[in-house]
Amino acid sequence: MSAERIPAVALPTAEHHREPFGIGESSPRISWKTTAPAGWTQHAYEIEATRADGTHRTGWVTSRDSVLVPWPLRPLTSREACEVRVRVRGTDQAAGGWSPPLRIETGLLTPTDWTARAISPHEPHHSERPDAERRPPLLRKEFTVAADVERARLYVTAHGLYEIEINGRRVGDHALAPGWTSYHHRLRYQTHDVTDHLRAGANALGAWLADGWYRGRLGFGGGNTDLYGDRVALIAQLEIVHRDGTVTVVGTDTSWRTGQGPILASGLLDGETYDAREEQPGWSSPGFDDGDWSPVDLVDRDPATLVAPTGPPVRCTQEITPVLVTALDADRLLVDFGQNLVGRVRITVSGPAGHTVVIRHAEVLQDGELCVRPLRDAVSTDRYTLRGGAPETWEPRFTIHGFRYAEITGWCGGDPGRDIVARVHHTDMARTGWFECSDEQVNRLHENVVWSLRGNFVDLPTDCPQRDERLGWTGDIQVFAPTAAFLYDCHGMLASWLRDVAVEQHDDGTVPWYVPSIPGGEQWTPARPGAGWGDVVALTPWELYRASGDTALLAAQYESARRWVDLITELADESGLWNRGYQLGDWLDPFAPPDDPGAGRTDRHLIATAYYAWSLRHVAWTADVLGRADDRDRYGELARRVRQAFADAYVLPGGLMTSDTQTAYAVALQFDLLPDEAARAVAGRRLAELVEGGGHTIQTGFIGTPLVAPALSTTHHDDTAYALLLQQECPSWLYALKHDATTIWERWDSMLPDGTVNPGEMTSFNHYALGAVAQWLHSTVAGIDASTPGYRDIVFRPRPGGGITWASAAHESPYGRVAIRWELRETDLTVETTVPTGATGRIEWPDGGVSTLPTGTTTTRRPYPGPDSH
Repeated sequence: MSAERIPAVALPTAEHHREPFGIGESSPRISWKTTAPAGWTQHAYEIEATRADGTHRTGWVTSRDSVLVPWPLRPLTSREACEVRVRVRGTDQAAGGWSPPLRIETGLLTPTDWTARAISPHEPHHSERPDAERRPPLLRKEFTVAADVERARLYVTAHGLYEIEINGRRVGDHALAPGWTSYHHRLRYQTHDVTDHLRAGANALGAWLADGWYRGRLGFGGGNTDLYGDRVALIAQLEIVHRDGTVTVVGTDTSWRTGQGPILASGLLDGETYDAREEQPGWSSPGFDDGDWSPVDLVDRDPATLVAPTGPPVRCTQEITPVLVTALDADRLLVDFGQNLVGRVRITVSGPAGHTVVIRHAEVLQDGELCVRPLRDAVSTDRYTLRGGAPETWEPRFTIHGFRYAEITGWCGGDPGRDIVARVHHTDMARTGWFECSDEQVNRLHENVVWSLRGNFVDLPTDCPQRDERLGWTGDIQVFAPTAAFLYDCHGMLASWLRDVAVEQHDDGTVPWYVPSIPGGEQWTPARPGAGWGDVVALTPWELYRASGDTALLAAQYESARRWVDLITELADESGLWNRGYQLGDWLDPFAPPDDPGAGRTDRHLIATAYYAWSLRHVAWTADVLGRADDRDRYGELARRVRQAFADAYVLPGGLMTSDTQTAYAVALQFDLLPDEAARAVAGRRLAELVEGGGHTIQTGFIGTPLVAPALSTTHHDDTAYALLLQQECPSWLYALKHDATTIWERWDSMLPDGTVNPGEMTSFNHYALGAVAQWLHSTVAGIDASTPGYRDIVFRPRPGGGITWASAAHESPYGRVAIRWELRETDLTVETTVPTGATGRIEWPDGGVSTLPTGTTTTRRPYPGPDSH
C-alpha cells in the first residue's frame, strides 16, 4: 500500500477534556480523528496504554467506532498517569501508524485520598464583625523538600475564590477558581503540576482567598451574602513523589498562618480595592517573618463532595487595547475598547505612594459619559492605590466586569493606548464553529453572537455578565444550546452545570429558574414550574448528544428529564393541556409592556403545552437511545396524546391557530404539533403572512425568536426568512448594528432609535438568547447540519437568498472538520464540501435533488432556479 493510502490518526482525546490532567474519570472514553483517502473506512482499531506496570494493548477490535469509545483496559486509579495511542486499519488490513500519545492523569478519585482539611482565618461571627473583617486574607505555610523530587502535584480548592503561589510564583493561570457549582453538593478542585515550582530545602505555599460566589454579595434587589457559608476557606494538598517512590504530603491544617494582604475588598458585583502599600514582600516565599500572623481554624468540608472538573477553567483568552481614549476633564479618561467584553482592565501606572486610580465600567455611553444605570446594584468599580516608585502593573484578581468602556479617574500612567489593556475572560473552551457570508452586516451579527457566548460562558451559562444578576438561567441556555454546541466545545462545561441542575431540582420535579439557585424575590423564589425554562433538563442534554454523540450525558441526565415531564403530567388537565400555573410565556415579546416582559401576545398555555409535548418526545427519544423500551413507549404515547390535545385546543380547522402570532405558528411548526401536512402548509403560509404584514420586523420573544426563521425555511418560505434576517428597523437583529452593537442585546430596543438607553429596569447589552438565530445561519444559510448524532452523517442543505452571493461554515466535529462553501454564479450554484473520514455526507439541493458525497473535499455544481423552488 502506498504511503498516501495509509490512514493517519491525530492526537486522541479523553472524554470532553481539552487537557486530561487531574481528571475524575477512572475509565475515560477515548476519541480520535483519522485522515484517510476518499472511500477509506475504518474496519478496526487498536488502543495502546503505557502505564507504570508496562504497555497494554487491546489487540485489533473490529469496529467503525472512533468517538467516545469505552475505556478498554483496567480502570485507572487515583493519581495514575498513562499514555494512550491509537492506530486503525481499513478493510484491506493495512495498519496505519500509531497516533501521537495522549497523556492522561487522574486526580483524587476517592474521598479517602484527601488528608488536607479546610482551613479558614479565625474571624468573629458575621453578625459581630464589621465589613472590614471581610477583607480577603492571605494564608501561608513553610516546608522543607529533599533534593530527590520526581514529581509534585497540588490539588486545591476553596470556599470562595483562590489563587495560590509556591516560592513567590503563581501556580497555574486559572481565573475565578474553583468556579461556581452547587457548593453544598459539589465543589470542584483543580490539579496542578508544580514539580518545577519546588526546590531543595526551604519552600513556602501561599494562597490568596476572596468571597467570590461562596459568601460574596450575589443577586438582584440588593443581593444576599453568605449564601453558602460565612467563612472563606482553603483546601490544598501538595503531594511530592520522591525518586525512591516515597511521598511527602503538605496539606492545609492548623499549622498554617493567616494575615492580611493588599486587597482591601473584593466582590464579583462590586469590584476590587487594592492598596499596594499593604503588600507584604516575600509572604509566599520561605524565610518570611509571619510572627505577627494569626492561626487558622479548621472548618467542615465533606471530601465526598470534592469533584474533578469536566470542562476547562476560566482563563484570560485575549487582550484588547483601546481604540479611543478621550480626556473627559483634567482627572478623568474615557477609554473605548471598541468591543463589549467580559473581563478586567490591567493598568501600568507610576506616581506617588498613596495616589489612587479608580476604574469604573459600563457597556454603553449616554451623553458622553458612562451609562451605569443598567448595572442596577452592581458597583463594578476597581480601585488601585500606588506603592510609589517604579512603574506598577495591576489588574484585579477576584472580580469580573461586563464592559466596553472604562472611566479612569486619577490616571498617572504613560501612553493610555499602551498602558491600559482589557483582558477577556471566559471558560477556555475550544472553538469549533465558524460562519461567514457575502453580507458584512450578517457577519457582524454572527460575531456579536460569538462575543455574547464568550462573555456569558464564565464557568456556567449566565444570562448577562454586567449587572446584579449573572445567573445560570435555564431558559436562556435551553434556546441557545444548539448554537453554543456548534460554535464551541462546551460539553464538559455544560455537563457540569446540568449536574447541578439535577441536584437542585426540587423533590416534586420542579426545575429552578436559574442554577445555582439563590434567593430572587417573590417572582423567582420559591421556584415554580415554567415552560421553556424547566424544559432545559429534557432538551439541552439532547442537543449536546446531537452535537457529540455522547449517550453517557443522556444517561446521567435522564432521571432529571423524566422527573420534569412526570411533574407536568401531574399539573396538566385530563386531556393533556398544561393550562394552569404561572408562566413566562414568550418572554420579552416586543409588544409586551416594559414592566411586564412576560405579557406577550401568544397564549402562555399554548406555549406551555407545546413545550410539554416537545419534552415528552425528547424523553421518549432519550429512553430509546438508552434501551429503556417501556419508557420509550410510555412517553411516546403520552407525547402523541398531548400533541392531539394541543391541536384540538389551539389549531383551528384548516391550520390557523387561536393565537395568530409568529411565535404560535413557529412553535407549532418546529415542535411538530400540527395534525397533517396540509395544516403545516397553511401554518407556514400564515407565518409568512404575519412576518410580511409586520414589515419583516421581529415580533417574537425568547421562545419564538430561535424558531421563526427555521419554521419559515422548513415550510419553503426562505425569501421571507431572509427578509426577516436582513431587516434593519427596530425590532430586528440588524437594528442593533446601527447603534454600534458588538454583542447581542437582551431587548430588541435596549437602545432606543434616538440613541438613548431603554429606561426599563431590565436592559442588558450582552445576552445571548436572541442570538440563537445563529443556528439558522449555520444550518440553513450556510447549510451544515448533523443528520445523526455526533455528525456521523452530515447533511448539507444550502438555501441561498436575500441577495447573499456566497456563504460558508465549518465545524470541528467528533470525526474531524466538516465544511461547506457555496457560491451563486449567474444561474449556477457551486458547493464545496468537506466530509471527514468516518462520516458520510450528502447535499440536499434547493430543487429537491440529492448528491451523495465521498469523504474529503468535493466541489459540486448545479443549475440554480432561484429561491423557493421546492
